[in-house]
Amino acid sequence: MAFRSRPTRESRQERSRSPGTGRAAGDGADPFVQEALSYVDSLYGTAMRLTRRAADAEDLVQDTYLKAFRASKQFQRGTNLKAWLFTILHNTFRNIKRHDGRNPVDVNSETVEQAVDLHAEQHTPEQLLTRATLDADLQAALDAMPDAFRQAVWLRDVEEFSYAEIASMLDVPIGTVMSRISRGRRMLYDRLAASRAHQRTEAAG
Repeated sequence: MAFRSRPTRESRQERSRSPGTGRAAGDGADPFVQEALSYVDSLYGTAMRLTRRAADAEDLVQDTYLKAFRASKQFQRGTNLKAWLFTILHNTFRNIKRHDGRNPVDVNSETVEQAVDLHAEQHTPEQLLTRATLDADLQAALDAMPDAFRQAVWLRDVEEFSYAEIASMLDVPIGTVMSRISRGRRMLYDRLAASRAHQRTEAAG
């Protein structure tokens, strides 16, 4: 799902060369490398949501692949490689933030909220987020959300990771993940509803 112009898949794979080689990491027959590189677009999209800058997102993805290739023997074959890569990406991002002296956004764990009753509305936040084409209003609403909630909603509703996988990636309890997703979806829905109500008012005037 494209949220903004970004480097092509080929250019990002070119940057993700195997350490110490002169060829792209996916040129060999190693199925681990081939599958890992197939997630480059998903990793880049999440890196953009974290860093907000294309150059920083590319660096984060490259660091993620370098660490993954060097630690490939630690990966348990048969488990979720995509989730493993996303965990490395988020750990790398947190380390960068700590090195810069800025702590990642932290949100206190809260009791998981009851599902919000949306029966009066035509679309739920999940339906709006996961539809094939994301419009400008949805992009703006996502970008305006606090980092912690945006990450949780993105990983769940776009990348479709389980609550347990997201908890591992973000290094927080599952209850915190569930709370962030619930509140994040509500934020997203409220922003979209307000934006579209404003548009209808302007059109009627």
